[in-house]
Amino acid sequence: MVITVTTLSAQEKPVQWDLTNCIDYALKNNIQIQKSKISLEQSAIDTKTAKAKLFPNLTGSVSQSYTNRPLLVNSGTANSYAGSYAINSSMLLFDGGKTSKNIEQQKLTEEASKYSVLESEKSIQMSILQSYLQVLYANESVKINKATLDVATYQQNRGKELFKAGSISKADLAQLESQTSSDNYQYVVSQNTLSTYKLQLKQLLELAVNEDMDIKIPELNSLDVLKPLSSLQSIYEKALSVMPQMKSSKLNVQIAGLETQKAKAGYLPKISLNASIGTSNGSGTGWSLSNQLKNGVNEGIGVSMSIPIFSNRENKSAVEKARLSEKTVQLELQNSEKALLKEIESVFQDALTAQSQYIAALEKEKALKTSYELVEQQFQLGMKNTLELLTEKNNLLAAQQSLIQSKYMSIMNSQLLNLYQDYPIEIK
Repeated sequence: MVITVTTLSAQEKPVQWDLTNCIDYALKNNIQIQKSKISLEQSAIDTKTAKAKLFPNLTGSVSQSYTNRPLLVNSGTANSYAGSYAINSSMLLFDGGKTSKNIEQQKLTEEASKYSVLESEKSIQMSILQSYLQVLYANESVKINKATLDVATYQQNRGKELFKAGSISKADLAQLESQTSSDNYQYVVSQNTLSTYKLQLKQLLELAVNEDMDIKIPELNSLDVLKPLSSLQSIYEKALSVMPQMKSSKLNVQIAGLETQKAKAGYLPKISLNASIGTSNGSGTGWSLSNQLKNGVNEGIGVSMSIPIFSNRENKSAVEKARLSEKTVQLELQNSEKALLKEIESVFQDALTAQSQYIAALEKEKALKTSYELVEQQFQLGMKNTLELLTEKNNLLAAQQSLIQSKYMSIMNSQLLNLYQDYPIEIK
């Protein structure tokens, strides 16, 4: 069975939930992923703002003033009015490349935000895979415990008949009754465990309280369990090139390098082009307002240069701190690589261990099943006592539980290794 990811709307929910539907629904509706996408949009806005610094700005200004000179009231000119109107513009011509480096830096930051979204998606896929397989494991455990309880009930009823016939003692019958009660308890525990795992999956999907989940249970066989694994080295090398957190860490190194270049630009002069156009009006000129505005028009253009001479060590400190930050980010990249290797090594070893345990458990379960059937037949003939029968039965139950545990551990870890390599989740 191959599981692929399709797209579901936020309102559309499947009638039956399989692994495909769970992952698809979570990718579209998970709150953390949505928050990461909002951060990406904010980063895109910051990139546009950085690019806009290359263009000239434009501002308008209007001022009106009124002046009262009470001592000149006899002259008839005690009050005067004045107004000015202007449009100003400036454009950065040169700042040592600080603006261009900032644009490049912001583009990388936006790209890193994209990988943050992918990292959140990868994380939720891994969590859902683990939770879904826990449900499958618990479901199979319920089946085993139910079958065990059915056998115990049959043996108890058979024991009652044997007791009436005088073939077994009251103590033997009590042991059979006690075993039935114990098996019933384990069956109830396994049902509660299944309900707990289903609840965890439901919470992971952030479904409402009143929403039920009908989880599809696929049939998995030994081919799914014993799927050959790629080498640890190839898995790690692939993960280094595709895992979102690694790409994001590498981008952070580039971003830190640009921050150092921006800091160095503080030593260079800054050149700007300035232009303005304006006019004014006032009282007491004898001209009409239109004539004043027309005759008062003035235009100006100029270039300004700011040359840093002494900045109280601000520029030098900025460069030194940027270089230290660059080293820190490089160390964080190395740490991320080592952390990823540690994760993959653990999952890889767990996968190998689970596969070998599954093979051993399969043989053990087969042998104990044969042994139990023989002991049960001998018990029916009075050749084995109750204790021997129950011992064989409990040994078989333990072997069956070990078998399904190693089975789902193997499948889970092999699928996790697929996700580390950015391969689709598939269970055949």
